[in-house]
Amino acid sequence: MAEIILPANNWTPRPHQRRAWAEIQGGKKRAALCWPRRYGKDDFSLHMTACKAFERVGNYAHCLPQANQVRKAIWKAVNPRTGRLRIDEAFPHELRRKTLDNEMMIEFINGSTWQAVGSDNYGALIGSGHVGIVFSEWALSNPSAWAFLRPILADNGGWAFFVSTPRGKNHFYKMFQGGLKDPDNWFCDHLSADITLHIPPETLAQELREMQAERGEEEGQALFNQEYMCDWNAAIPGAYYSSILVGLEKAGQIGNVPWDPQYEVYTSWDLGIGDATAIWFYQFIGKEVRVIDYYESSGVGLEHYVKILREKPYTYAERHFFPHDVRARELSTGASREETLGKLGIRCKVLPATSVDDGISEVRMMLRSCWFDKTKCEKGLEALGQYQKEWDDTRKMYKPTPLHNWTSHGADSFRYGAVGSKSLRSGNRHTTQQFAQSNYDPYNPPGQSQQFYADSDWDLYGDN
Repeated sequence: MAEIILPANNWTPRPHQRRAWAEIQGGKKRAALCWPRRYGKDDFSLHMTACKAFERVGNYAHCLPQANQVRKAIWKAVNPRTGRLRIDEAFPHELRRKTLDNEMMIEFINGSTWQAVGSDNYGALIGSGHVGIVFSEWALSNPSAWAFLRPILADNGGWAFFVSTPRGKNHFYKMFQGGLKDPDNWFCDHLSADITLHIPPETLAQELREMQAERGEEEGQALFNQEYMCDWNAAIPGAYYSSILVGLEKAGQIGNVPWDPQYEVYTSWDLGIGDATAIWFYQFIGKEVRVIDYYESSGVGLEHYVKILREKPYTYAERHFFPHDVRARELSTGASREETLGKLGIRCKVLPATSVDDGISEVRMMLRSCWFDKTKCEKGLEALGQYQKEWDDTRKMYKPTPLHNWTSHGADSFRYGAVGSKSLRSGNRHTTQQFAQSNYDPYNPPGQSQQFYADSDWDLYGDN
């Protein structure tokens, strides 16, 4: 076999990429790269991984936000300047032992492997001992992916870098700012198209005009600032609640919001099947909706979530808000999740099926009365802020449905809370003293722990 020099095919980093290349090749284990659109972020990542895979034998991964993007964006992506697949340019066939198309995996002749995956399916990587992971378009990815995979790399001394355009001051921004404070372990680089000059000014100006023609002047400018100027402060195009949340933060309604033991706590749930389950915790006090807590997890049964509720010190309202599909029966058991939860001591307030648009309108009305605990609700707030319409690039318009991604769980759960609590926000609320007088135990309803879920005539709010 002829000698192959990596990076292959005479690839070299672009001028403003050279410092990042030197830092990572020099041993920096973490990098956050906020780079503009069309600046070769994935080419840089693939060639870097090729070098690393032949320096240290191990498993490597390239993560995009969603698994359904991976084949088109990475595995089958063609370099328009050469007409060749990007993975073929970075990983020459002479260096491969096997190419597995279904798994989008490459086994190299030295024993290393590389795989393209979606960070929404990060669970598939747990236990596989990866020593290097690229998170592409990290600002769009589920932040839980890093929380789950970080211990693997910490244990084996592996590396990770995160490359993306921004999406407001979300988890990518927070990671970037944290990295700036830890220069011994992190390399952080923020570039914009007016610095890199990889696109001629006249082409950039035309791009702005086209974006404004498609999206409108304000949203087109925001998209341009986000994608080409890498502006952390740019508005998130198509976001449902972002501007309201910005207003709440400015008004001081996102901060320290402690639990008041004088009032019961309500919860709303979005139940995932093979997906995350998200739970919001609220107290309705006067005209305020105090959002005191948020919990999300995946890959665990209903017993886990009931245990989480029991471990918290809260006194809960008699019923918890659930979408109508909680009554769907599971093929494996023949029981509905409402029945399963009932046996675990959770009474369900099953909401009628309503349109997503109506629910979003209800959220917008409720949000202005909300006070959020910034620490306990951090991930839920991020989901709400990033929840957005889906753009149809073929028809150049937004689709009538929201984009389904990691933000959907928290946003859907909050929507159920807004719909379910409508009458409560009109003044129908209870203190814990009232519940204490009723001798109600939310985890062991007296005399009917196996059957109360079938009591369809019971209605706490009188709004069925």
